Amino acid sequence: MNIERNLDIAREAYAKLGVDVDAAIKSVSETPVSIHCWQGDDVAGFETPDGELTGGIQSTGNYPGKARNIDELRADFEFANKLIPGKKKFSLHAIYLDAQGKKVARNEVAPEHFTSWVQWAKENGLGLDFNPTFFSHPLSADGFTLSSDDESIRKFWVEHGIQSRLISESFGRELGQTSCNNLWVPDGFKDIPVNRAKKRENLAKSYDEIFAVKTDDNYNLDSLESKVFGIGAESCTIGSHEFYMGCAMKHGKLLTLDTGHYHPTEVVSDKISGVLTYLDGVMLHVSRPVRWDSDHVVILDDELKAITTEIKRGGYEKRVHIGLDFFDGSINRIACWAIGSRNMQKALLWAALEPIAMLQKFEAEGDFTSRLAYLEEIKTLPFGFVWDAYCAQQNVPVGDKWIADVKKYEADVLSHR
Repeated sequence: MNIERNLDIAREAYAKLGVDVDAAIKSVSETPVSIHCWQGDDVAGFETPDGELTGGIQSTGNYPGKARNIDELRADFEFANKLIPGKKKFSLHAIYLDAQGKKVARNEVAPEHFTSWVQWAKENGLGLDFNPTFFSHPLSADGFTLSSDDESIRKFWVEHGIQSRLISESFGRELGQTSCNNLWVPDGFKDIPVNRAKKRENLAKSYDEIFAVKTDDNYNLDSLESKVFGIGAESCTIGSHEFYMGCAMKHGKLLTLDTGHYHPTEVVSDKISGVLTYLDGVMLHVSRPVRWDSDHVVILDDELKAITTEIKRGGYEKRVHIGLDFFDGSINRIACWAIGSRNMQKALLWAALEPIAMLQKFEAEGDFTSRLAYLEEIKTLPFGFVWDAYCAQQNVPVGDKWIADVKKYEADVLSHR
């Protein structure tokens, strides 16, 4: 494979449409993508070994080699990191704390419980994001946390939410990269409620209290994540899209758009410009919904490309924070990280190579014939040549070479767990 020769071919083909291939590669290499820790161990965490996963979340499959502790999880991601191009962050949940064998209550989790993670991130050139964990806990067993009618339970989770913001802020200060703190709660009813308003009033009150504690936006950005329904909460989700849109506007926060958290006929790509008309920014949780929120590994499908092109077309690169959110235990978990993350990078590169100026000129002139014609023609441009060159420049495997590397790691490391 002559990567440089192929890149020259691609440069010439894209240049005819006014696209600078090298500039596109550079822009993608500087776009951070937040990769989630919970793919590596099926959302188990280190708080309670072998604890039950609750909150309407399921990770299915029993492929051998799951990370069982903090050292294995870090080692697995360090290996995956070598397969993935681009600028990366690592997204942690509160249950992935390094408590040094001590029992730490959720409402007492603090920056010192993530000191080793910060050091690890520095050593590996990573930023960090954070997520409070409002599930898999005795005080979330009845399905309600921040919206609970039990004041002691609600206060407990408010305190956890406050602590999460302080942890996220500490990440930003230590690493020099703004940390996104994503708040999602599983609260909802399995059957038809008759007083959902009360629960939403409770939830709103909780966020008023959480955000009354100020953090520095240079280091911490809070984001609010909605959901249509969860397993065991099919009839009513308290934190709906409409609720969080209003809450984000009230408090000046980001809104998290999860690709699996809407009705199957809705697409997140269509929501981005609508939300950003009124909010300063959004956080994306990119997964692949199959029959709704199944969190399959991200593939390079039309919606993924639509999301990235919408970001690029709208000039939203600085306002959209990209994070991944899938967890599949049925196949090699490191391969999941590699496949999903590489596809996210491919989609970003696809968008960067689109002849936006030309297409938007056609649209502004009412020449919809040319717009459609060129949208189809660019699908057969030598995108693969540019992708190979990008991987080579980033010193990660080109083409399918990474697959053999994962298989060897599985034989040498994972199979012995």
